[in-house]
Amino acid sequence: MFPSRSVKLKYFSTAGSLFFLWCLLAGEQALSQNVNSTAGSTPPDTAASSSAGSVITDTVRTGAGDFRSRVEYLSDDSLFFDVAEQVVYLFGKAEVKYENMTLRADYIEIDLEARTLFSTYALDSAGGKKGIPEFSQDNDSFTADEIRYNFETKKGKIKGVYTQQGEGYVYGETVKKIDDFEYIRKGTYTTCDHKEPHFAIATGKLKIINNKKIITGPAYLTIGGVPTPLAIPFGYFPNRRGRTSGLIFPTYGESADLGFFLKNGGWYFGISDHLDLALTGDFYSKGSYGGHAHIRYANRYHYNGNLSVSFSEIRSGDAETPSFSKNEDFFVRWSHAQDRKARPNSVFSASVNAGSSSYYRNNISTPQNFLTNTFQSSISWSKSFPGKPFSLSSSLSHTQNTQTRDITISFPNVNFSMNRIYPFKRKVKAGGDKWYEKIGMSYQSDFQNTIQAKDTTLFDEGFDQRFRYGLRHSIPLSTSVKVLKFLTLTPSVTYSEKWYMQTIRKRYDADSGMVVTDTLSGFRAAREFGTSASLHTRIYGMFPFKKGKIAAIRHVMSPSVSFSFRPDFSNPSWNYYKEVQSDAEGNTTRYSIFEQAIFGGPGSGRQEVIGFSLDNNLEMKVRKQTDTAEVMKKIKIFESLSLGGSYNLAADSLRLSPISVNARTTLFEKVNLTFGSIFDPYAIDSVGRRLDRYLIAEENRLARLTNANLSVGFSFSHNPSGKNDEEKQQLLQGNPGEYVDLEVPFSFAVNYSLAYSKPGVDKPLVTQTVNFNGDISLTPKWKIIYSSGYDFRQKQWSYTSLSFYRDLHCWELRFNWVPLGGFTYWNFQINVKASVLQDLKLTKKRDYYDD
Repeated sequence: MFPSRSVKLKYFSTAGSLFFLWCLLAGEQALSQNVNSTAGSTPPDTAASSSAGSVITDTVRTGAGDFRSRVEYLSDDSLFFDVAEQVVYLFGKAEVKYENMTLRADYIEIDLEARTLFSTYALDSAGGKKGIPEFSQDNDSFTADEIRYNFETKKGKIKGVYTQQGEGYVYGETVKKIDDFEYIRKGTYTTCDHKEPHFAIATGKLKIINNKKIITGPAYLTIGGVPTPLAIPFGYFPNRRGRTSGLIFPTYGESADLGFFLKNGGWYFGISDHLDLALTGDFYSKGSYGGHAHIRYANRYHYNGNLSVSFSEIRSGDAETPSFSKNEDFFVRWSHAQDRKARPNSVFSASVNAGSSSYYRNNISTPQNFLTNTFQSSISWSKSFPGKPFSLSSSLSHTQNTQTRDITISFPNVNFSMNRIYPFKRKVKAGGDKWYEKIGMSYQSDFQNTIQAKDTTLFDEGFDQRFRYGLRHSIPLSTSVKVLKFLTLTPSVTYSEKWYMQTIRKRYDADSGMVVTDTLSGFRAAREFGTSASLHTRIYGMFPFKKGKIAAIRHVMSPSVSFSFRPDFSNPSWNYYKEVQSDAEGNTTRYSIFEQAIFGGPGSGRQEVIGFSLDNNLEMKVRKQTDTAEVMKKIKIFESLSLGGSYNLAADSLRLSPISVNARTTLFEKVNLTFGSIFDPYAIDSVGRRLDRYLIAEENRLARLTNANLSVGFSFSHNPSGKNDEEKQQLLQGNPGEYVDLEVPFSFAVNYSLAYSKPGVDKPLVTQTVNFNGDISLTPKWKIIYSSGYDFRQKQWSYTSLSFYRDLHCWELRFNWVPLGGFTYWNFQINVKASVLQDLKLTKKRDYYDD
């Protein structure tokens, strides 16, 4: 069914169709000339018809009244041309292309003389709409019930329009389109893509500036088509593709301790495609405040990073009461990564996390940040030299403990190294390698400058005198040779030298009865060397079974024995150690003049150590019957079962070291099990001191267990879709606290730890903890995420959190709850998913300091 209009229709022959083509190619003036000059032409008061599926191209001259550009017509059903009225009718899947404009509809009508276009839909046999007009121009597109458009002025009038603008969708009862502006009467804006939007912002007037913004008059929120009393005097929605500057609306709420607040409000600066900046602030009605600056930068195939600087002043309690407190805090985060392809031989990276120790205690970010008590930073640069074994690097490192308030800063740290070379290898090889050609040598030089202090005294007067610095050189030489075909012998020699500009001397002060330490300036080198040799091999054993489910057991043993030698550098001939009186009775103690140096000094005591170890790997193959054949399956019994120790021939007592026994395996391909233990072979006295007597001689026992630990971990997840795409990984890494994967029905992980310690005669200390976490999707839209643990010794639950998530199509609901411990906290939020309406949300929370 189409709009009725009186037209005269006549069908043409092939020659007539060619004439019709020329009519469209030439426009009105050309048409009149061809009508008079072409033999067999149709009189002007008749119409032309083209068969279904025809394509007509109109390349028009630029004379007065002509189209400016090429016009293409296409219809699936039929096309009719009223010559007298200069009107083209297209029926059935019609399409018109003009310049950068494309229109598709079931019915299109083009007035060539007026340069106008009209299109609408048709009705199917059931009375439903079909072939609804679809209009697109540049990056702008929409559908509508009815479209009128002028090719010359590029103005249009549209009824029942529906268009997508960025993340949002706009519906208008009547629309006027003028160039890049659209004026809508009785319109709605929503980010819901449902046929019947779950919510919308309704307004009587709405203006769209393509690729820039959407502006409304007085507007109100509708939910499920029902108006609500939530209204605004005007609306502004950014619609620019790419980055654009704009206002960041704050979140609002109330804290029982800090008062009403506006948080994270400010301004976003879309500086360029490579750089942006967000400045935000927090303000509380009881005087607390804070500020944040977040910079992101990126240069594709070169580098990317972000920098965040935050500060706050938190005032807790009434200023007139003794409980009042004021805390000034700051925190800096910087992350920088370089694409290795940009400079393959030079890499710069940074990861900085530094600030006042109480920042996360006074400024809630996430529970994970609140529980973190150690911050670490590293800024490094490294360079390699192609074709040469040398490399150079420099770094700054920082470690901070928020509980003890200890802070360590190392800068600059410089390292120069040479990879392993073979100085005795012949340039022209003839025959096999000689034993000396396998001798390899490397070199490493380290310079470090470090200061350690409390964060409150780090930059006090004279802090530069507290730096410890030094330069260390190390030259190891080693080789590897086969002995008796199956044994591998690896001898090595290591020489190291440490350079310092300061040493210490100690003296006894009789007046105070204390030992005083003096610092002496001047260059001093500490030299030491040592040698070692190790012998190791592997022994394989296979035990086959012809019958039964077990096919074979494979056992691999890796025994190793070594010997190392180091002289006694505390001998006076080396001049590295001194004697000092320690008390009034005249007793003396030995000390190293390098004991406060950053790398320390040469070791004391002669060492002639024999080391030994044995590692075992045990696997089993079992027969598994399938429908077609018998297959073998490998099962790990022990991935590693090892023991080791050492014996110092040069020691005057307690020559045998404690024996360590460790094991690691995986059960049923799901359960990870690790075990470690230390056994002492010597007896102890009544106060727990070790005696130079073996326990087997005293108590008829080989050794006593002093330390042991056991860890059992298990994790399981069910993912029917099997998806693990890159987009999910980026979302998880970028914002792990906000990402929820509803495609995984459930996941569960548990870890049990047991630790035992009894070094002396005291009662053994046993600790047991179990930690578990996971999530479960109750429905395709509901998910619960949980994490908790229990300390059996303290009989207390550890940090426990529960999170509930509900996918509401275009909205989402979150409830996070920490019910136990010193950080009790809950947060409820329901918000629109789309970022363009990220401030359309309802939030209610209670922080730990509100209790």
